[in-house]
Amino acid sequence: MACPHDLSDHVPSASSGVITVNDGVSIRTEGTHRVVSVHGVVLAHFDVADRTAAAYAMLTLFESGYADQDHIARAFGCSSRSLRRYQARLETGGVQALGRPRGRPSQRSPRRATGRDRTILRLKDRGVSNRAIAHRLGLAESAIRQRLHRLGWAHEPEPARSLFGEPLAVVPPERNVPPAAAVGAADATVPDGTVSDVTVPVSLDRDPLHRSMDRLLAAMGQRDDAVPVFARAEHLPGAAVWLAVPALVASGVLAAARKIYGSLGPAFYGLRTTLVAYVLLALLRIPRPETLKEHAPGDLGRILGLDRIPEVKTLRRKLARLAAKGGSHALGREMAQRRIAERGRIVGFLYVDGHVRAYHGTRKIAKTYMTRARTAGPATTDYWITDQQGDPLFVITADANAAMTRMLVPILEEIRPLFSARRRLTVVFDRGGWSPKLFQKILALGLDILTYRKGRFRRVAERRFVESTARLAGRRVAYQLHDQPVRFLKGTLRLRQVTRLTDTGHQTAILTSRWDVRAIVVAYRMFERWRQENCFKYMRDEFLIDALVDYTVEPDDPNRSVPNPARKAVDKALRSSRAHLATLRDTYGGAALDYMHGRTPTMRAFTQAERRIRRELRETDARIATLVTRQKSLAARIPLSQAPGATDAVTLSTERKHLTNVLKMVAFQIAGSLVERIRPYSARTDDEGRTLIQTALRSAAQIEPTADELRVTLASLSSPHRSRAIRAVCAELNNTATLFPGTNLRLTFAVADPPTG
Repeated sequence: MACPHDLSDHVPSASSGVITVNDGVSIRTEGTHRVVSVHGVVLAHFDVADRTAAAYAMLTLFESGYADQDHIARAFGCSSRSLRRYQARLETGGVQALGRPRGRPSQRSPRRATGRDRTILRLKDRGVSNRAIAHRLGLAESAIRQRLHRLGWAHEPEPARSLFGEPLAVVPPERNVPPAAAVGAADATVPDGTVSDVTVPVSLDRDPLHRSMDRLLAAMGQRDDAVPVFARAEHLPGAAVWLAVPALVASGVLAAARKIYGSLGPAFYGLRTTLVAYVLLALLRIPRPETLKEHAPGDLGRILGLDRIPEVKTLRRKLARLAAKGGSHALGREMAQRRIAERGRIVGFLYVDGHVRAYHGTRKIAKTYMTRARTAGPATTDYWITDQQGDPLFVITADANAAMTRMLVPILEEIRPLFSARRRLTVVFDRGGWSPKLFQKILALGLDILTYRKGRFRRVAERRFVESTARLAGRRVAYQLHDQPVRFLKGTLRLRQVTRLTDTGHQTAILTSRWDVRAIVVAYRMFERWRQENCFKYMRDEFLIDALVDYTVEPDDPNRSVPNPARKAVDKALRSSRAHLATLRDTYGGAALDYMHGRTPTMRAFTQAERRIRRELRETDARIATLVTRQKSLAARIPLSQAPGATDAVTLSTERKHLTNVLKMVAFQIAGSLVERIRPYSARTDDEGRTLIQTALRSAAQIEPTADELRVTLASLSSPHRSRAIRAVCAELNNTATLFPGTNLRLTFAVADPPTG
């Protein structure tokens, strides 16, 4: 027989007591409650009217191997075919599809209010919005409106109670919360930072260290993210990383991710938890999931308001699901746009440079020159765009290690719309982007250039240099400079050349299209490229941006142009033959000199040597001529599909790597914002600012949650002046009134007094 929509009509009632499915599985019904046990352990506990939970229990028994289809179907009063139908609904529509009968109910026959209808009415009486109810019950918002219309809802408040029979308090969002705090409550705000009518979800777990109920709700599809719940802690390692939460909230990465990714679906570790965890772990110098196995999962979980941090495989799986949505580049653009809006005054000069990540695997990927190793090898090139302070702004992965001359225009075409059309931007890059034709294309985009001059150029007489001094960015700068106009491309491209003379007599030529800037400013901005190199080194050492995060590969582009292997072999043979020809000529000249100076014993010996060398010269000349003819007949580059071994050529998957790069870039920016906050209170910020912030974030702290606050008391640092600086930063962060993401709890910070005696 077919399984009816309400399974409670066929499972034994309270009068039947217990029904045995097999030797290990039994079903017990008491009143309106039903319990499914396996070997004495409760597997499922649900209301007899909850057909979703009943169907899910049937599928759990079958898929876990506790019972076969026939026994399960017989115990629940349906057929094996119906069980397979429920299995198909679960695979296609998730847990919510189990409770919805197929077809559209008749609108002419009135329906009684079900348990779900009563739940909706109670939530509405408590002032919960339609969107929040839909989120909690796993329904569409339109379905909630239709049910309320059919039920004739009227506002009649009724006290709500939890599963434990106790009053369930729902804290509404504060109406006068500052914007920074409003953004912190991820579930209580809209992207523009204003408070909405959405209520922050409430956890059903009473013990913050045991989140069994929320995990059960996530498994049943009723949670798309864990609700942070905090327990008091006296000395929690790494809890001081909460100093970064206000900057994390202000960065807008959570709102941008919700806008792009939406949700990860029903899960205990949802989108918000995954992003917050990854950024905070990076700030704790745990920059990759594999390193989690070296730390206590319970301690790290308490920092997130959970009972434990996601495991290595779980966090990697979450990142893989985000990467599968293909939104990392959109997230990077969104974060760049927010960063530009926040720090627009310091992005007038954009520094562009490539960073090579070496690959040590067995796959056959494209090679490039690695400066640090001074050799060519398999690698991937990322192009980073930083502001004039060296902080990363945008990153893009090059196709098959394309040179900067090929990547600059696509990068700038993507970056330019993020700025106002009236904003004047100057692109700064090194000699890798040298190409006068490229300069014309950049100028046509409405951008200015600043780069080193490559190749030979006419030296400037030392007497024409003038000493220039200025105070830039708070420090005194002095250069010996010469300023002059230069032309390229047969006079069609006119640029400005600023040449610097060093104490050793070396001259460095700088080219720019900026005629409105003083020469010393041009030189200073060009030489400030070291900030970008320092950024690469810091992120490589501290955030492991070179680490491989994804082992998947993609087929390489068959139409990609590659050097012709046949011509490369001819070029190699031609170089060898020409080198041999030069050696023979040297040998011939040496033999003639030996004869002229009497070092050759006889004329006959000289004649024999001369005849042999001439023969080898003729043969080498003939070989060179043949190779030159062969070289001209071969194309310098061919499509990859025509190259030998093209079927084995692959490229590393870039989506997940790009996503982690964006999150690590956010972590770097957060640390930088804390460094700027500490600058007024520390005299050595330029030398040890980041070290101080890193030490502070990794220190232990005391946590004391209250009804509306999370009080964090950091342990005193190694010296009094450091503690004073962090205490001043804590006072500034308290003024932001930031809410911990996903809660209505305001963060307040303090630093404990150092121990006495």
